[in-house]
Amino acid sequence: MNQPPAPEQPENTSSSPKFNREKLIDAFFIGFLIGIVIFSVIKSTWGLVTLLPLFLIYKLLKKDKPRDSR
Repeated sequence: MNQPPAPEQPENTSSSPKFNREKLIDAFFIGFLIGIVIFSVIKSTWGLVTLLPLFLIYKLLKKDKPRDSR
């Protein structure tokens, strides 16, 4: 039996593999830094060990969102 042809999918003009790779690396670093924060909270070591990863997580999350030029 002949099956109808599959509908064409529009090509993504943005560099999809690069975009996915950057997102994956960012997600890995955020998870790693969250692990450091959780470890420092469990060990009751507040200070630079806790605040530095929190700052880096904030910067990684802020980088992804474009700013409006209003």
